[in-house]
Amino acid sequence: MSEELIVGLVSISDRASTGVYEDKGIPALQEWLSSALSTPWRAETRLIADDRETIENTLISLVDRSNCHLVLTTGGTGPALRDVTPEATLAVADKEMPGFGEEMRRISLNFVPTAILSRQVAVIRKQALIINLPGQPKAIKETLEGVRNADGSVAHVGIFAAVPYCIDLIGGPYAETNAAVIKAFRPKSAIRAKQP
Repeated sequence: MSEELIVGLVSISDRASTGVYEDKGIPALQEWLSSALSTPWRAETRLIADDRETIENTLISLVDRSNCHLVLTTGGTGPALRDVTPEATLAVADKEMPGFGEEMRRISLNFVPTAILSRQVAVIRKQALIINLPGQPKAIKETLEGVRNADGSVAHVGIFAAVPYCIDLIGGPYAETNAAVIKAFRPKSAIRAKQP
């Protein structure tokens, strides 16, 4: 029996957190993860305001107290004055993982020229990977899953392909994916036999 993957899902929005409009980030993340992960997982969800101290405290709490192995944030990564998610994420980090942000921008540039304005980062805190995702549900799916050709073949692999192996390397549970959604990449030496 494989250990359960605990995923923190954080939607960062002043208006959604005060009920001005419905949050779409957490439902989009839950739906995507449900289709993508083939091993046991559960979510710890937080809907919070675009406030640096609140974001930092939420990330610390999810990793240090809720024992999340992966934390995905959505929102607050643009150039606007209220967008402070990357700063808050870097403030709680032990290590920066710049490849994730670079790749998310590269994927999003397939769709919109304004992807260059995104400041998403990814970091490791203790034994957890924290990734800032875009704010829009469509962009969340694209960056996680990648870009597909008209025939459904993968034109540009999404960032989630590297997430399970990263979690392995930092001591988290062995997570497997549904290859029809996103095929997790691991070196041959790191692939485990399927559990009966």
